[in-house]
Amino acid sequence: MKFVDEFRDPKAVHRYIQAIAQTVTQPWTIMEICGGQTHSIMKYGLNQLLPPEIQLIHGPGCPVCVTPAELIDQAIALAQLPGVILCSFGDMLRVPGTTSDLLSVKAQGADVRMVYSPLDALQLAQANPAKEIIFFAVGFETTAPTTAMAVYQADRLGLKNFSLLVAHVLVPPAIEAILAALNCQIQGFLLAGHVCTVMGYGEYQAIAQTYQIPLVVTGFEPLDIVQGIYLCVQQLEAGQAEIKNQYQRVVQAQGNPTAKKIVAEVFTTVPRMWRGIAEIPRSGLGLREKYQAFDASRKFKLDSGLSQPQEPSPCISGAILQGQKKPHHCPAFGNACTPEHPLGAPMVSSEGACAAYYRYGKFLAMA
Repeated sequence: MKFVDEFRDPKAVHRYIQAIAQTVTQPWTIMEICGGQTHSIMKYGLNQLLPPEIQLIHGPGCPVCVTPAELIDQAIALAQLPGVILCSFGDMLRVPGTTSDLLSVKAQGADVRMVYSPLDALQLAQANPAKEIIFFAVGFETTAPTTAMAVYQADRLGLKNFSLLVAHVLVPPAIEAILAALNCQIQGFLLAGHVCTVMGYGEYQAIAQTYQIPLVVTGFEPLDIVQGIYLCVQQLEAGQAEIKNQYQRVVQAQGNPTAKKIVAEVFTTVPRMWRGIAEIPRSGLGLREKYQAFDASRKFKLDSGLSQPQEPSPCISGAILQGQKKPHHCPAFGNACTPEHPLGAPMVSSEGACAAYYRYGKFLAMA
């Protein structure tokens, strides 16, 4: 338990909170990009411990939340085809599409299955040669290597009944899109430690230089987060804009070369529509031409054009995902919109900001 208890030590956390308070001389706005960090912040009340000069903004760091409704509609349409088994991670099953969700069509008889890895879906394809197995591939760079490995293995095995509906998204282009917005007030970023574990943090150097903004690779425990904030505040106060690595026990500058190699082998960058935001160039992963036989969109001749439908009124999840609003600013939060009856994706996912606020009850003190 050393690497759990050590990074949840209240005394160590309060020492860093005190160090932040002694360092800060003016207001600063910092965005944590990952929903896992948002949940830790809310769970441990870190936002309430920080000095008032530090404003934390929650970013679009939940790949389930930013998956477009129309892509979910495509998954629903595929699941309803005869002889299809559609597989995905559990969070994805309850995220609303335009009019329904995957869990609802499962209740109506579609064969929709929750899996823990795309390799589970690959095994299903091997065990059910008479069925079409489709994996709804969702996630940031963190889950892309296992998706790529599933495709690579399917190709080597010559499987004809396995394909992907790809919804992978990339973090650096999203950060650039946030920073390029006219009303952007973000002055520093806490980067997602698990993404950098895979990809490293070399890609972020250009962002730091172009936008003159500090970025700190940060873990997910309370001590990780307050250390990350401290490293960010130090730079802000000193007028620096560099990449710092708080998560050194896990993240190396070059990332995981083996994981990056399999991702580069199978995927190429493509434009991707982000739910509640817009289309961001080169912010998604799509299958390379060599592996197009495993593209469910092509295999089943789906319409590839995605628009940006409006979320159900009065849901403001788009503004929440862009860091413009917080969950308790939404008039539907906690009444018309709950985890049992969500209006928007951030209330569904285990990494969604609305789910974090609802679960840990912090909204009660934020009216």
